[in-house]
Amino acid sequence: MPELPEVEALTVYLRQRAVGRRVDRLEISAINALKTYDPAITAAAGQPVVHAQRHGKFLDLVLGADLHLVVHLARAGWLHFREEFSSRTPLRPGKGPVALRARLDDGSGFDLTEAGTQKSLAVYLVTDPATVPGVARLGPDALAVDPATFADRLRSRKGQVKGVLTDQTVLAGVGNAYSDEILHTARLSPFALTTRLTDEQLATLHAATRDVLGDAVSRSVGQRAAELKGEKRSGLRVHARTGLPCPVCGDTVREVSFADSSLQYCPGCQTGGKPLADRRLSRIVR
Repeated sequence: MPELPEVEALTVYLRQRAVGRRVDRLEISAINALKTYDPAITAAAGQPVVHAQRHGKFLDLVLGADLHLVVHLARAGWLHFREEFSSRTPLRPGKGPVALRARLDDGSGFDLTEAGTQKSLAVYLVTDPATVPGVARLGPDALAVDPATFADRLRSRKGQVKGVLTDQTVLAGVGNAYSDEILHTARLSPFALTTRLTDEQLATLHAATRDVLGDAVSRSVGQRAAELKGEKRSGLRVHARTGLPCPVCGDTVREVSFADSSLQYCPGCQTGGKPLADRRLSRIVR
């Protein structure tokens, strides 16, 4: 799933490639991806692209004076920028992986695609991004929040720190992969309860959040959209590295699996050498 660093890099990429152009037209192939109907999707035609910005993990392309093309890439969505499309033929609804195609006036543009069978990519054309339900519910940006607010937000939600850290209403931008990396850097168990974290642990966690996300943004910005996924994988120390040695202590990276996701952690760095039970409802180590 694209998280804060990748979405930030995509916004910078679109500022460089799309801002200053005009929208020729937007074409929708996956009707279920379009979550709004007023303004109509045809309202984007002829509008200048004036800015690209980010709200947590939402991408916001600003069109003209009062239109916003807001995109949530969900778990398997991606943006592919094209210097030139091979055909002017409009997309056919329901055909292929492309959910939306944005054609610009110089012949370039981008496709929003989604792999897999669970279609969650969402596109909104609105006059105010705050009217998008997911944007309206966002907590403060995880990369910009100050230490005191960070601590208050985490303590406001009782639960395991992994789940709270990825709750977009608590902090915006952190997903499954970077939460694993942040907790590894902070040397915290993903099952530690937020209400039991000390002031020192919360300060360390805030610093780890800033460091991990900041480093990922630095590595991602400037990369082509097609290279961002590989760049993300190359910087991960525990996430998606089950069975490999931890680059910090050498212990074996372990995994806890859930119904539709998993987390990775290092016992040596995070749980005092003890493995966490790999069942959601079983007794766990904190």
